[in-house]
Amino acid sequence: MRALARRTIVGLLARIGRTAETVARHAGEMTMLTWHVVTATLAGRVARRDVFAQLQSIGVGSIPLVTVTAILSGVVTSQQGGYQFTSSIPLYVLGSVVTSSVILELGPVMTSFVLIGRVGARITAELGTMKVSEQIDALHSLGRDPVSVLAAPRVIAGTIATPLLVGLADFIGVFAGLVAARFAVGLGPDSFLYGARLFWHSWDLLYSIAKGLVFGFIIPLISVHMGFGTRGGAEGVGRATTSAVVFMIITILVLDATFPPLFLN
Repeated sequence: MRALARRTIVGLLARIGRTAETVARHAGEMTMLTWHVVTATLAGRVARRDVFAQLQSIGVGSIPLVTVTAILSGVVTSQQGGYQFTSSIPLYVLGSVVTSSVILELGPVMTSFVLIGRVGARITAELGTMKVSEQIDALHSLGRDPVSVLAAPRVIAGTIATPLLVGLADFIGVFAGLVAARFAVGLGPDSFLYGARLFWHSWDLLYSIAKGLVFGFIIPLISVHMGFGTRGGAEGVGRATTSAVVFMIITILVLDATFPPLFLN
């Protein structure tokens, strides 16, 4: 019995140690990747046409899905908020509930989830395929820096495009909530906007855009890191893509949880 307990404890400690080692290794590699991206950008080794191409793919290409997600977020928030209100709560407060929910939380987070599924997984699969097919090694042999050619344009484009997409999602989500409030609970636009202005803080929009800036940097960074580290052929590409999506979702949720104590207190 004592030997079994000892083996269980040793196995648990070994698993914790392996997990800690993996986390530390990924953190170190991503830090080095960030440094190489920054130095390549500041040195002017990143082609603007590559950045514009990624802006087209990440930013413009994501507008339809971000729009649909923002509309549904605003409508659902407005309908559920109106359902939960009682006669003792002024109905115009719904305007503040919808506006704050969309701008502070739903706009940035749902936009990030859209980019994880649409952009992050694609980047990981794309670069992972290039890695296992030795195309990245071919770039090295030709004297081209894969960070300047592949990584930096994607990270720069994600950092630029995501705050803009978050701002678009905020506007569309609030407008959709305004329209839904009219049909769901009979709250007119004037009363909705009155409630929104009553509890509005000018910092809220900057807070939302700051979330988009951080999320827009971390999503392509993780995607590129996982793509560059792909091993094992087609099966390895699948594993890397799945791991990248899980890694990005957890990272976004952790970062989202750290924003309120850091910036709203």
